[in-house]
Amino acid sequence: MNRPKILILGAGYGGLTTAVNLQKKIGSNVADITIVNKNSYHYESTWLHEASAGTLSPEKVRYDIQSVLNNKVNFVQAAVESIDATNKKVITDAGEMSYDYLVVGLGFEGETFGIEGLDKFAFGISDVNEARKLRDHINSQFAEWASQAPAEKDDTLLTIVVGGAGFTGIEFLGELANRIPELCKEYDAPQEKVRVVCVEAAPTVLPMFSRELVEYAVGYLTKKGIEFSIGTPVVQATPEGVKIKKGEEEFEFIKAGTVVWAAGVRGSRIVEESDIPSKRARVAVDKDLRVPGFPEVFIVGDCAFLMNEEAGRPYPTTAQIAMQQAITVAENLIALIEGKDTKEFVPALKGTVCSLGDSDAIGEVFGKEITGKSASFMKKVIDNRALYMVGGAGLVLKKGKFNVL
Repeated sequence: MNRPKILILGAGYGGLTTAVNLQKKIGSNVADITIVNKNSYHYESTWLHEASAGTLSPEKVRYDIQSVLNNKVNFVQAAVESIDATNKKVITDAGEMSYDYLVVGLGFEGETFGIEGLDKFAFGISDVNEARKLRDHINSQFAEWASQAPAEKDDTLLTIVVGGAGFTGIEFLGELANRIPELCKEYDAPQEKVRVVCVEAAPTVLPMFSRELVEYAVGYLTKKGIEFSIGTPVVQATPEGVKIKKGEEEFEFIKAGTVVWAAGVRGSRIVEESDIPSKRARVAVDKDLRVPGFPEVFIVGDCAFLMNEEAGRPYPTTAQIAMQQAITVAENLIALIEGKDTKEFVPALKGTVCSLGDSDAIGEVFGKEITGKSASFMKKVIDNRALYMVGGAGLVLKKGKFNVL
């Protein structure tokens, strides 16, 4: 009897956690398990804001996929090009692959919402390479300013505009607030010449948190020199900066040497272009995380849309949710192979913490609001726990965050 083929697409939080849990729980020679990823490494996407600002090395953000897999799981480095769920086939740049069970964990992509120029003139924070490019660009802007003659210095080189005051934007601003004084010292730039502006179209910052926590975060960052322009959408990006809308017919152009777009993500276009029904690349899955009409296909992470019926809104696309979904998917795959019923995904929502640099944060954990060093400590605990769930104590010791005080 042929062993069933389990094919996992993507080695992000959802895909890699699925593979690791399968190798822990499935018996030897029960299934042929393959995970496909375009890079040889997994990266902690919730750490990219640190690598982008230059407060954490890009190498610290990633680790080799093979280092957390055993001989029950085969790793193939390849880029997924298309999914044919009807015929149970996946096309990659390394060839065609077939499956009996498919797990789609292809993660997110940046979303510019069709705003003119953003795709050409703004940096994103969506992977390790983009983070490295953004870090290097900011450094180069300071270096260029330092090399100019005193009478010819262009201070707009030291202006950074960050589009988006959601999780990624605020965490990036927190890291920038700590990095800017170091850059000023390194390049002999007066800190008062540096301008960091956060532009947000929505009427508030961090809508997932209470007003008190938002006021704490904004107040903390403002004291660090961050400016906020709220309720002012970006309408255009150019090589010289961004145009924002401040009223019905009122616009302002902010000249900047660096524009960062952190205001939108979407699911993978590969999912959207497949025969799996989706809306904006997110698939409305059943409660066991399978796709309606394709009972052998599971979706985890950013591409999965599942309602939290108690809250009346979808579960957020967070690393915490993706990893919990992956555990359920692994158990359901084993159940299907054994001819048993699948179980519903029931998340354990422990809370959310947003960092404000290395030593401050805000959060709601187990129903309690926290700020300051205690919140920052909890953020590092969460980051280390994600490592532990995939690679155990060894990965935590190698990549973990231990500057907790």
